[in-house]
Amino acid sequence: MNIDDTHDPALRSWVASANAPGTDFPIQNLPCGVFTRRGTSQPPRIGVAIGGDVLDVQLAAAALVGLPVEIREALTQPVLNGLMALGHDAMRVLRGALVELLREGSAHADAGLLVPIAAVDMHVPVVIGDYTDFYASIHHATRVGRLFRPDNPLLPNYRYVPIAYHGRSSSIVPSGTPIRRPSGQTKSPDEAQPSYRPSRAVDYELEAGVFIGQGNELGDPIDIARAEDSVFGLCLLNDWSARDIQSWEYQPLGPFLGKNFATTVSPWVVTLDALAPFRVQPAPRDASDPAPLPHLAAAIPDGSAGRTFDVRVEAWLSTARMRDHGIPAHRLSAASLRDLYWDIAQMVAHHTSNGCNLRPGDLLGTGTISGPRDDGRGCLLEITANGRQPLALPSGETRSFLADGDEVTLLGSCAREGFARIGFGTCRGIVRSA
Repeated sequence: MNIDDTHDPALRSWVASANAPGTDFPIQNLPCGVFTRRGTSQPPRIGVAIGGDVLDVQLAAAALVGLPVEIREALTQPVLNGLMALGHDAMRVLRGALVELLREGSAHADAGLLVPIAAVDMHVPVVIGDYTDFYASIHHATRVGRLFRPDNPLLPNYRYVPIAYHGRSSSIVPSGTPIRRPSGQTKSPDEAQPSYRPSRAVDYELEAGVFIGQGNELGDPIDIARAEDSVFGLCLLNDWSARDIQSWEYQPLGPFLGKNFATTVSPWVVTLDALAPFRVQPAPRDASDPAPLPHLAAAIPDGSAGRTFDVRVEAWLSTARMRDHGIPAHRLSAASLRDLYWDIAQMVAHHTSNGCNLRPGDLLGTGTISGPRDDGRGCLLEITANGRQPLALPSGETRSFLADGDEVTLLGSCAREGFARIGFGTCRGIVRSA
């Protein structure tokens, strides 16, 4: 992913809101999503976020000069899968055409191509065939392991294997969808036998989602040197968890009903091309850590900016009482994608190393993104030490885990001197009663 004229920080758009300081969606971003106009029977269609508006690409197609027919056909679909399958070369062509259309002074400036973001409903932007959630943060894994295995927080395989489990794609929902508190089988340490009841330990997990573009054939592993070629872009992801259900069921086969009741994704997919200026080296590993096995080790060319991205992610909590009294949301945590022990290319390479095939629109979660500092703990399980150290809120309330009416909002952004700041929008969900 090369830096080119589309990343020029001096670029301005005829869409005035795209030039506003602090916007998530300047002309240098141009994330893709799927929307419908609120209050209409219009079927879902592909849009591109620009400032406070959505560019309707079907309406804009005539003004997108020089697009190959396969790109035009993909833009008429109600989901992004077809566009994802075309690969990075096609997306680079589309990105260039979109910049020419939306840049200040464009001969095709036409406000009729835009719909205010406030006037649309956003959808999960792809048909997700499969969803895999990783456990890629060593800071998260160590803190959680220490809660349950104080003398042996990391299992022997962690520094060798990008651990993951297969999630449930049918319960992935777009930002803003209410999350019903799940019921399930739980057992407290002081109980003689389990019971079925609403979860008392609903948690959020601050994650990034990785959407697959061009995949691979069954039996054909993706080499790590070309693993990013299979990635279309990133979103924010909240892998809601019921910790009490999870703790009773997870042995010996791992997460199941404690995880699959809901996963929220932000609706805008930020492409790898948009993220190119924010490429960095991952946080250094301890000198005593083993070197990655060959299928997870890729040489970084001289002069390369790095093999991961400095995407800053944050989680914010607003309770019903806070909203009623006008108290601003409370920031729970902040970390960066570069804090992960396993990067995106390693996740893709390892996922396919046994010949498993990935398909356009498949989703990978990074797992909870936690940083090395205490303010980087990416879930309440970490923040409250599994409920033993409740979190104090500005409203005078405390939380061990989420209560009904609590709203969690995830934010993501990239900033670097000499480039325009870009953002991911919001990934938001409010907990409703069982």
